Amino acid sequence: MPARLKYSRRPTAWSHGKTRVTIMLDDTVIEAARTVAENDGFSYQTVINNTLDHVLLDATAKPEQVESTGQFTATDLKRLEKKLSAAVGEIRRILEPDAKP
Repeated sequence: MPARLKYSRRPTAWSHGKTRVTIMLDDTVIEAARTVAENDGFSYQTVINNTLDHVLLDATAKPEQVESTGQFTATDLKRLEKKLSAAVGEIRRILEPDAKP
C-alpha cells in the first residue's frame, strides 16, 4: 500500500450554466421524478431541473406593462388559461405517470 495517496477531484464533464448543489427532497418527489424519467427517457435530475425551471422561471417572467382598468381582456384570460392548463398538465404528469396529457 502506498505511503501517500493522492486525492483530487475529477473535473466535471460539463460545467457551463450548471452548479452542483445538495438538497433534501421528499421521497415521494424523488420517486415521482424517477417514474417520469423512466417513461420519458431522461435522468431524474433532468426531470427535477426542468420542472423547477418551468415553475420558477415562468412564474418570475416579467409581466407586460398594461394599464390597469380593473378588468381582464380576452388576451389576459387566454394567457391565464394557457398557463393554468400547462400547470395542470405538469401536475398530472408527475402525480399520474400513466395518464396521457
